[in-house]
Amino acid sequence: MTWSKEQMADKVISLFENHSTINLGIGLPTLIAERIPKGLDVMIHSENGVLGVKGRPHKDHVSPTLINAGKETIDIGKGASFFDSALSFGMIRGGHLDYCVLGGMEVDIEGNLANWMIPGKKVTGMGGAMDLVHGAKTIIVMMTHFNKAGRPKLLEKCQLPLTGLQVVDLVVTDKGIFSIEKKGFKVKELADGIKSNELGLGDSLIKE
Repeated sequence: MTWSKEQMADKVISLFENHSTINLGIGLPTLIAERIPKGLDVMIHSENGVLGVKGRPHKDHVSPTLINAGKETIDIGKGASFFDSALSFGMIRGGHLDYCVLGGMEVDIEGNLANWMIPGKKVTGMGGAMDLVHGAKTIIVMMTHFNKAGRPKLLEKCQLPLTGLQVVDLVVTDKGIFSIEKKGFKVKELADGIKSNELGLGDSLIKE
């Protein structure tokens, strides 16, 4: 069995340390904000100028002025703060974020990440991802294990335009959790019932 999106989010959350600052990319990572357990004290940062994102708002609390970087409405927690883009990216580039969780199209054995464009398709730009992959202390990629064509997104070498070189620390897919070690993927955990030969990677890419 593969993990659901919610289970993937919970697996990512289990990697966080208490009292951390975290940036969440658009797409799958936004699920994390609404699943943070009460006992975990973290502050979620959004590069459009919010520190203290709490999750989705209730219908009677929705405000069009409270959004994340993906333009989704958000709720905020106690002690949240707001600031302009200059200060937001100062936090990112200054190394003040402990974790950044990004979606991904491809990750390779050197920790390179491609997550912002497919050649020939319309894109709006890289956004803050280029800064985030170099500014945050730990980069976690959260993505489905296979693309729509059924090919694995964990590769020997990324084929798509890169977001960052040698930046990925951990990858959480619906099949398992992987670290980047010795130019390969080390399996940290697999979803129940999933075996290594079902990952589509080949023995040479999996490191003990």
